[in-house]
Amino acid sequence: MAYCSNCGSELKGNSAFCENCGTQINQVETQQPVIQEIVGEVTFEVVNKERLNLVKVEVDNASFRYESGAMHYMNGDLELEAKAPSIGKMFKSMLTKEAIVKPIIKGSGTVFLQPSFGEFTILNLENEEWILDRGAYFASDINIEIGSYTNKAISAIFSGEKWFQTVVSGTGKVIITSAGPIEEVELTNGKLVVDGAFAIARTSGIELKVSKATKGIFSTLISGEGIVNTFTGTGKVLIAPVDNYLNTLINSVLSIGYQIQNLRK
Repeated sequence: MAYCSNCGSELKGNSAFCENCGTQINQVETQQPVIQEIVGEVTFEVVNKERLNLVKVEVDNASFRYESGAMHYMNGDLELEAKAPSIGKMFKSMLTKEAIVKPIIKGSGTVFLQPSFGEFTILNLENEEWILDRGAYFASDINIEIGSYTNKAISAIFSGEKWFQTVVSGTGKVIITSAGPIEEVELTNGKLVVDGAFAIARTSGIELKVSKATKGIFSTLISGEGIVNTFTGTGKVLIAPVDNYLNTLINSVLSIGYQIQNLRK
């Protein structure tokens, strides 16, 4: 197919001239001119200031979504947008204790999200779906879809994951937060047993079940282990088995303070 080199119009048949502008055929191109579009970009970076971790977001004529209340400060031609949620999302928010609104920042400039003693991890999704632990979502590219996953009744009651969890899907970056460094466990039709609520995220091919650590009531009692979370299937599980130094120190101080208060009673 040929196009006019002067006006870009498609040439029809064996015409000697462009019907639109009159340019001769020997001055035409055989390929359609390339139209370059300006595409915005968002860049996420985890930075450390005074032993606190922050997520720095560079926004270039684009937008991103983040957890409500997580904005620290921003500089540039930027504006914040928050849309009213549906009734269904309001109901789920009451059950999950998750923020009901995920605001959007758009424009061009630099944004710093709230600092934390915890860790931030950047997930790169490639047409994937991940199920996140309650409170793990922090920010994401605008094209990442955010939904909810309903756990089975027994899992919701005993696993510590509650009834609903956040689901992120699509292609782009997602920022998750955790109390300690993330470790990735890859399963191929396998099983991961976790005694605690430190599994931060899992791909949608992984199923969560709650079970006794050992077979039989007597074995459970003498082993010292009770209910555990079992992840089975093929995919990935992200765990944070150990809190980082600062969170460990804070928890130790709080524990000592709690013990002192009990002694005074």
